[in-house]
Amino acid sequence: MITTWSDWKRYPRAERGENIEAPIGPGLYEVRYASSGQLFSFAAVDNVAQALAMLPVQARSLTSWFRKEPAPDLEYRTCATSTKADA
Repeated sequence: MITTWSDWKRYPRAERGENIEAPIGPGLYEVRYASSGQLFSFAAVDNVAQALAMLPVQARSLTSWFRKEPAPDLEYRTCATSTKADA
């Protein structure tokens, strides 16, 4: 089976009501910093949408809230597969 990667998408921000667009099934995901292209996270998983939703990218410490530090500017892409083993 030939699989292809999706286009890069900006990682959604919950405070803006944005949603993840990803397969609800097995596959791969890659998350990177948009500005540098440096890898943030990569995995083969049973449910791509769920795995992306559970990444701790929106978590901030109490001190960062007071300093008004922005959440990291991330983007992601996905690749659906038939099984996790195929990924």
